[in-house]
Amino acid sequence: MTELRSIEVDAARFRQRAIVVGIVVFLAFSLVVARLVFLQVVRYDALSERAESNRTAIIPVVPNRGLILDRNGVVLATNYAAYTLEITPSKVDNVNETIDALAEVVDIHQRDRRRFKRLMEESRNFDSLPIRTRLTDEEVARLSAQRYRFPGVDVKARLFRSYPLGEVASHAIGYIGRINQSEKTQIQDTDNEANYRGTEYIGKLGIEQSYEAQLHGQTGVEQMETSAGGRAVRRLSGFSATPGSTVMLSLDIGLQKMVEDLFGDRRGALVAINPKNGEILAFVSKPTFDPNLFVDGIDQESWQALNTSLERPLINRALRGTYPPGSTYKPFMALGALETGKRSPSAIIQDGGTWTFGGHTFRSHGSALGPVDMHRAIVKSSNVYFYSLANEMGVDAMHDFMAPLGFGQITGIDVNGEVRGVLPSQEWKRKAYRRPEQKKWFAGETISLGIGQGYNTFTMLQLAQATAVLANNGVKHQPHLMIGTQDAVTRVMTPVPSDPAVNLGYKPENMAIVRKAMVGVTQEGTSTRVFAGAPYLSGGKTGTAQAVTIGQKDKYNSAKLQEHQRDHAVYIAFAPANDPQIALAVIVENAGWGAGVAAPIARRVFDYLLQGQYPSEEDMIAVRKGLASSPVGTPRRVVDMQIQAPVP
Repeated sequence: MTELRSIEVDAARFRQRAIVVGIVVFLAFSLVVARLVFLQVVRYDALSERAESNRTAIIPVVPNRGLILDRNGVVLATNYAAYTLEITPSKVDNVNETIDALAEVVDIHQRDRRRFKRLMEESRNFDSLPIRTRLTDEEVARLSAQRYRFPGVDVKARLFRSYPLGEVASHAIGYIGRINQSEKTQIQDTDNEANYRGTEYIGKLGIEQSYEAQLHGQTGVEQMETSAGGRAVRRLSGFSATPGSTVMLSLDIGLQKMVEDLFGDRRGALVAINPKNGEILAFVSKPTFDPNLFVDGIDQESWQALNTSLERPLINRALRGTYPPGSTYKPFMALGALETGKRSPSAIIQDGGTWTFGGHTFRSHGSALGPVDMHRAIVKSSNVYFYSLANEMGVDAMHDFMAPLGFGQITGIDVNGEVRGVLPSQEWKRKAYRRPEQKKWFAGETISLGIGQGYNTFTMLQLAQATAVLANNGVKHQPHLMIGTQDAVTRVMTPVPSDPAVNLGYKPENMAIVRKAMVGVTQEGTSTRVFAGAPYLSGGKTGTAQAVTIGQKDKYNSAKLQEHQRDHAVYIAFAPANDPQIALAVIVENAGWGAGVAAPIARRVFDYLLQGQYPSEEDMIAVRKGLASSPVGTPRRVVDMQIQAPVP
């Protein structure tokens, strides 16, 4: 009986345990089912997307950058494909040891190491940075065979920018460079962030920078199936990148190169404009630089050489160099006198070689000219005439007349970095100086403004634009370098609409008086010898701009001055005189007299554009040395000297 009761107790205990275990199993199974329901139903969309992303990769496809052409279709900037050896610092245990090991496989020079170090300082740790570019096929093969030795190292095929003509027009074209952290931040703050995914280079200067949006194109996307190791297996979907548009410039690159060659080793600038539409035909700044140096990251030695050179080759002198205009200001002063009624063209001023005001004697450039009217004052460049005119007009009247012509103003040219210069006025001086005694305008300060000295400092772009306005009967066009874009897909060329012209409202008879006097400069004045034998008439004005101030009682002697202290040679001109097609301004720094150095360059520009003539080699040498007047030797034909580089 006792044994039977014990069995029943054990059976009851077993049943209880079985029930408990059953409940536990049921709860566990319920939890599994609930989790499955949660994962398969509630979290299905999110987990499905995550799984898909683990299986696939979204890769941006960087578009081909657009070409840059001159007005005749000559290629100024293009692209080429090459292999690069790249390191991702975050994936490498020791960067220096890795580079040393790679140097046993391919050539890696000290210059490559210095450039890589600079890139590391400017980039993020997880960016892929090039240590060597333009690998040969043999080097690519060696690296591919030993890739297992170098985690975090890749060989990539990339498009590189190329500037086939090297230094020619480098300031106008500009260059591209690797996007720095500041530029990345700026891009992230715009609507273009998605379009720049995968892009590592951006326009830094000139047309490359100003027309970045047109040249960059639209980034494409590829959805790739990947293996467990993250390698692409096959393409699933996506859309192609749209190449950037081709940008066509108004520059005549043959003319540009000729002018740069005429400058030789001298410093200076020249801007040549079509006065009828504002197209810039030549935009010269000397010395130049090779933009190809910046394409894959400039090395420290080259950067140091460019940045510390006394010649300052990175300064765009046409856009950012400011100079006193010297006597080239006189035609505009004469026009201002006529338009404001301050002086009639027949009024006679006695030029005795000096002019005294307030106890100060202002000297002339040479001997006394005697009685001069407006025409003779421009032709013979009478300082006395314009000293007295400046006194009669006053600084504010001069300012108000000159500003619409573009002096001391931003012209609005379609490249970044333009400077304003200084067109003085009483208000300008009050704002420019801090100390009360410096803010006051003194009457004596007005006098030298009449001959383009004193506080006057302008760019060659501003001087060329003002000359173009004078040549175009007072109608002003905004200067520009781009004339059209060509769609990379449709190949349709779309002209760039120009801003409306502005008529400054000058009286035709007043403009005719000034232009006639400027023609007289080339026929009986200071540039007569330079334009001897020209089959066309042109108007011009020579100028000598002071680099340093010479005391009124001191006589200028270039031999006693250091080279950088000597006067600048300046010249403005337009041609042909009866229907101007070209207007220009040119300066040769520290070269002396405008007629002897600057005007000969202008003559060759006109011969190129109007006569289709290219200087002989003998003549080129003479101009470079500052020993030229009218052309010598047998001129060559422009068509025989054209740069041939058709669009690929």
